[in-house]
Amino acid sequence: MDATVVGIDVAKDRLDVCVRPGNESFVIARSGAGIEDLVERLQKLSPRIVAIEATGGFETVVAAGLAAAALPVVVVNPAQVRAFAQALGKRAKTDPIDAAVIAHFAEATKVEPRPLPDAMTRLLADLVARRRQIVEMMAAEGQRGRRLTHKRLQNSIARLRKALEKELAELDSEIGDHVRGSPVWAEKEELLASVPGVGPVVARTLIGELPELGSLDRRKVAALVGLAPWTRQSGQWRGKSFIGGGRKSVRTALFMAAMVASRHNPVLKQFRDKLVAIIAVARKLLIILNAILRDKTPWQPKTA
Repeated sequence: MDATVVGIDVAKDRLDVCVRPGNESFVIARSGAGIEDLVERLQKLSPRIVAIEATGGFETVVAAGLAAAALPVVVVNPAQVRAFAQALGKRAKTDPIDAAVIAHFAEATKVEPRPLPDAMTRLLADLVARRRQIVEMMAAEGQRGRRLTHKRLQNSIARLRKALEKELAELDSEIGDHVRGSPVWAEKEELLASVPGVGPVVARTLIGELPELGSLDRRKVAALVGLAPWTRQSGQWRGKSFIGGGRKSVRTALFMAAMVASRHNPVLKQFRDKLVAIIAVARKLLIILNAILRDKTPWQPKTA
């Protein structure tokens, strides 16, 4: 018998569920009672995998509820699912992903369950995300300050920036306490920061928002971040290669680190001097960091 695969499309107030083979579909409320009902129904099916599309955080409570019931859960990248659907000619680029497509993707690609971050890791990720928001607000206020000339408005911007700077300092202190309070995280930060170009902010972003780093092979970790190139192709025609999907915040942090590393890291500087795009430098940096955590060995430029 074919293994049972479940696809779940998560909306703000509902869950659309599809079960393969057979394409049986049903809808459940995205609520505590709804998730309990879903757990009961899925446990009777004993699925090989339950695939949930990442939808801006709405999927978190659903994935956690299913994982707590020992169901095999994986949160899938919507960009990869959409590309899969387009390859089958079933979806236009702008069409929404539905549960049937997610289930078909999980069945065809044989995705495996992936452990969900624990509560401490989720909190660290939330703190890192909040820090990023504060930095963006400070940058926005700075841009407004350069455009405005009225003293009253400049004073308002100055007061807000001062408050934001205080909040940023408190967040940095709290994030640092969290990392230092965990021997595992402290070791990871030390290993990651041993690479020239990688500072505490990038290291803590990777620890909080890419907990899989060090446990995946180079292709999988690049795909997870959205740094694995894919090419538009039809018959013998091959278009340009692109990157996309994945964890944008992690990718952005790696781009910033790659720009610094391409100037100060001897290995990546040599790589960049070959006129390689900064995307490729970021991908190579990610692969180096993945190997460092995997092997628990600090940066060694002679062997990188």
